[in-house]
Amino acid sequence: MNIFTKSAIAASTMVTLAMPAMAQEFTVGVSIPAATHGWAGGMNFFAQETVARLEATYPNVDLVLATASDPAEQVADIEDMVATRGIDALVVLPFESEPLTGPVQAVGNSGVWITVVDRGLSVEGIEDLYVAGDNEGFGRVSGEFMVGAMPEGGNIVVLRGIPTTIDNMRVDGFNAAIEGSGINVLAMEHGNWNRDDSFTVMQDFLSRYPEIDAVWASDDDMAIGVLAAIEAAGRDDIQFVLGGAGMKEMIARTRDGDAMIPANVTYPPAMIATAIEMTVVGLVSNAPVSGTFTIGSVLVTPENAAQYYYPDSPF
Repeated sequence: MNIFTKSAIAASTMVTLAMPAMAQEFTVGVSIPAATHGWAGGMNFFAQETVARLEATYPNVDLVLATASDPAEQVADIEDMVATRGIDALVVLPFESEPLTGPVQAVGNSGVWITVVDRGLSVEGIEDLYVAGDNEGFGRVSGEFMVGAMPEGGNIVVLRGIPTTIDNMRVDGFNAAIEGSGINVLAMEHGNWNRDDSFTVMQDFLSRYPEIDAVWASDDDMAIGVLAAIEAAGRDDIQFVLGGAGMKEMIARTRDGDAMIPANVTYPPAMIATAIEMTVVGLVSNAPVSGTFTIGSVLVTPENAAQYYYPDSPF
């Protein structure tokens, strides 16, 4: 039988199926963080939508979706999937990398296919498939937009996310893109991908710098906090704020020509849908799906914003 495990995938070229692949039954576990902030809310929406669609498309595939509010709960969810559902594949977006590494590695060692999404594990090589956004590209596209929007250069402030490898990659890409452009970074602080934290950070920036031309908020939740701080301070020197990740509220403002939100950069929570679908396709067919699948970051402008607006998404 064409069981979707590491051993079966390795031996697939030597197996002749006695019946159509669709006659076989498979169980896929999907373990993701709960909707603790905007991006995660969008990711949950796309996960639920994809699970429902794929179960209708493939009656022989049972998808088990679990959301967790902390790493310990996520580990318990995964252990339950293995013990009670006998999963053939696991799609996991780790709540945190370190606490999930050992448990996911144990599942993989048992022969279950492992697909990891976005936040990598602490040990390389555990996953069979890795699906993620292009974080360096996210920063680079953001920086390139800033350079184009500020041909004479100018003063900007930057809000970073939570201190992580992902955040470092974004900032490195951004800094490389603006190098030699005349854009001067007055200050760079962590807003932690959080509206309230970003509001506080931006308030501090506004009190320290009487002239700020633009803001790279690097995330749409943070951009909302930044905009609220600017409005509260009554400042009119700031030309625009660039966020990112494609929150529908911000995409709509770009689409409608809001001068303060002239663009966005995608980091789609729908990447969870890509990961689930690729896993299921590999399960029910002989299509090769192992390796790394990177989803590029796209500049969203008024001209193409309608393509990236999802009115039913909570994000």
